[in-house]
Amino acid sequence: MSVTDRPRFAPDWLALREPADAAARAVGLLDPLFGHLGLHGPRQETVLVVRDLGCGSGSMGRWLAPRLRGPQHWVLHDHDAGLLGLAAARMPRTGADGGRVTVSFRQGDIGRLTAAELSGTGLVTASALLDLLTRDEVDGLAAACAGAGCPVLLALSVAGRVELTPADPLDGAIGGAFNDHQRRLDRGRRLLGPDAVAAARRLFADRGMDVRVHASPWRLGGAGDSALTAQWLRGWVGAAREQRPDLAPRATAYLRRRLEACEAGELRVVVHHHDVLALPVPAPAGATV
Repeated sequence: MSVTDRPRFAPDWLALREPADAAARAVGLLDPLFGHLGLHGPRQETVLVVRDLGCGSGSMGRWLAPRLRGPQHWVLHDHDAGLLGLAAARMPRTGADGGRVTVSFRQGDIGRLTAAELSGTGLVTASALLDLLTRDEVDGLAAACAGAGCPVLLALSVAGRVELTPADPLDGAIGGAFNDHQRRLDRGRRLLGPDAVAAARRLFADRGMDVRVHASPWRLGGAGDSALTAQWLRGWVGAAREQRPDLAPRATAYLRRRLEACEAGELRVVVHHHDVLALPVPAPAGATV
């Protein structure tokens, strides 16, 4: 699988969305993950190796590393050298109990990871990546993680549902066109978009992993969220208009109405996402491999 042609996200956009991402992440999945990693017991001195796939500017590391106990080594993977530099420079240097955090990075295709390459990795994670993959790419990731016995935490995948208050008659058409855009054929790759979580649940389970899914919605509203809400609206409507050019005149007027409501502090938006945790299932006692 190849994901070298993923969109290059602007650092300004990644910085704008980071607080909403942090507030949305499913903390309910951390307890089973930490239990699997043995982080509830005495402090471990073994270095936990974490691979952050499609790390962008490093928001996942900034959120998760301070919550992990013991020494950590993060391997940041991305195709964008500039984002890798930002992520590496801004990673926390200590974990929850003062354990040292070190960082290295890998530029290139994150889609060719194998079980052998994941040997020694304690956790694979990614944020806002799953919906940009194809079914075969997710299956390849599931095969690699299951083969290496490595848990995986995939955060903030779009769920295909948006709630806007107050409602507008065009909400459904814009939302449907956006979802179709997320499922588009991109350079020969059929993206999963809002179908990614359901596909991941099946594919990781088919590889014998224990899969858990938790809601992680953005909840936007008020003056503090106005810049993010406005930028999200432009991207959401723009993708819908690209998918359905026939919507263009109505979509332009719709976007103007929505931006005016946003500026006035009258718009509330819930953008639904899901986080996925897949844990290797220990072999029964006495089983042969």
